[in-house]
Amino acid sequence: MITKEATEVAPAPVREAPEPVRPAKHRRSWDEVPRWHIYLPLSVYLVFTLIPFYWILLFALRPAGSTSLVPWPITFDHFEKVWTERAFGTYFENSVYVGLATLVMTTLVALAGGYALARFDFKVKNAFMLALLCSQFVPGALLLVPLFEIFAELKMINSLGSVIIAETVFQLPLSMILISNFIKNVPYSLEEAAWVDGCNRLTAFRIVVLPLLRPGLIAVGSFAFVHSWNHFLFALMFLNNQDKQTIPVGLNTLMSADSVDLGALAAGGIIAAVPVVIVFAFIQKWLITGFSAGAVKG
Repeated sequence: MITKEATEVAPAPVREAPEPVRPAKHRRSWDEVPRWHIYLPLSVYLVFTLIPFYWILLFALRPAGSTSLVPWPITFDHFEKVWTERAFGTYFENSVYVGLATLVMTTLVALAGGYALARFDFKVKNAFMLALLCSQFVPGALLLVPLFEIFAELKMINSLGSVIIAETVFQLPLSMILISNFIKNVPYSLEEAAWVDGCNRLTAFRIVVLPLLRPGLIAVGSFAFVHSWNHFLFALMFLNNQDKQTIPVGLNTLMSADSVDLGALAAGGIIAAVPVVIVFAFIQKWLITGFSAGAVKG
């Protein structure tokens, strides 16, 4: 028999309100490093890096004989002296000519050789690549005697062309390897599609492949330019006349066994460094992209 109490609906159980969720405390993992552990060594490294540059600016901008640690009053007498009296204007022009000519010759020859290494298979390809890699272990000083004999037979001693050829030969192995890796990263099907559309190999390379190699060409060209701009040995050995010398040799003339003109030497160093800094400031993005892409084998 159903009782009255059974027919009554039992009240729903009252649910307790959930406790508020407390935010979990952030626990630092073992792999996470505090920021000051990063900033402190970087700051110390930055100080040690910038102090030599500040010291060069100090000697270049303060008057001769001054011992102040602040370049005040600022003077440009040292720059005028090295540019006019020490013929740094001529050295600068020669260095620009050698650097640009080395850039063009290295890029063109490396582009042709890199394409051959990337797109063609031949019997001695592996041996040739090994020879290119091994050539990087040969110091430039060992090439002085054979190159000097060759240029002497060709009547090219005391000519800027001898320095340009020597710098190009020295830069070609690494440049060809980098360019070949860039070309390998370009899909071969793009060239085949251009051939189907009626282009020959040269036209397909110029229209399809060459625009994609811009970061690599900038990286290789800038590397060749900077190396030829700063290289001292070839210009010293192959050039005799003062009007043929480059900036590294010109800086060496500011130092003698008896004395060193620190103000003129610092001003010459700034003149030598500013063009390279400006070039790298404009091509930094392409340079990093080019070297990172060229280092990956396609």
